[in-house]
Amino acid sequence: MRIDPDIRQDFVQFDREKIIEQTKKSLEAHPGNRLVQHLGNNCSLRYNCPAARNYFAGRWECPIPVSPACNSNCLGCISFQPEEHEMSSPQDRLTFIPSVDEILEYTVPHLQTAEGAIVSFGQGCEGEPLLVWQLMRDAIIKIREKTPRGIININSNGSKPAAVEELMKAGLNSLRISLNSVRKHIYEGYYLPNNYVFEDLRESARIVRKYGGWVSINYFVFPGMTDQQEEFDALCEFIRYTDISMIQWRNFNIDPDWYLGKLGISELPESIGVKNMMVKIREEFPHIAFGYFNPNSEVQAKWKQGMAHQLPA
Repeated sequence: MRIDPDIRQDFVQFDREKIIEQTKKSLEAHPGNRLVQHLGNNCSLRYNCPAARNYFAGRWECPIPVSPACNSNCLGCISFQPEEHEMSSPQDRLTFIPSVDEILEYTVPHLQTAEGAIVSFGQGCEGEPLLVWQLMRDAIIKIREKTPRGIININSNGSKPAAVEELMKAGLNSLRISLNSVRKHIYEGYYLPNNYVFEDLRESARIVRKYGGWVSINYFVFPGMTDQQEEFDALCEFIRYTDISMIQWRNFNIDPDWYLGKLGISELPESIGVKNMMVKIREEFPHIAFGYFNPNSEVQAKWKQGMAHQLPA
């Protein structure tokens, strides 16, 4: 079922020839900007990344990859796979740390002019952005000196609560935390974290809400795992503790036998059903937004005013 009415990544929105033309034009306009070159040559022209393509089309959400390193070792990482995982990543990871000026050069105009403007640190083509939080802090301050318009978002594993607090002080608007489960042993069995634990991301979410920011969880849905009663109970407790704003229900595209084998799970208990779980969460927490994408300021305002979408049929 469709979980979000937002059309920003619908295939019909992308005229391939026009996107190629717009990308090449922008590459010519920013010849010395490594980030624009990366987003153009790799993300838009090579991988057909919808986020990058939307940036070059001058609309919606604009990506800001900043970190070549990561403090998670996710089993299903799409940008880096060690040999022992016995699989290949579908794309190459960012190889440099950009400068503040490179970030400002293209993100400020996007925020100033784009419809439904969002700029997002933390992309599929990089590691964990919180590892370069000082860079993001400096960029956020400079961006806000130039324009108050739009949303500044971070897609993250939420592993550094103290860094998240500094970013909120600098002007960050929203945080999206990716996770495969709100049960500690399932989460850590997949993310294989370095120098952080599951409790850290809970604190990061709580801090953003303390400052009045918007918090989403990027929730990898795996039928049979996500819709277990134990997971539902853990999710309810997680929501009560963190006061998150949104659940982005996202298909967990991973080989089920390989995934369960890596977690050491041979048998799954009876589940309550994904849609039933959604209904139960809606009944328990009617204020929680459901969707797939990071919401712009207008959509956030509607949810905050209680103008919630109905569950999809």
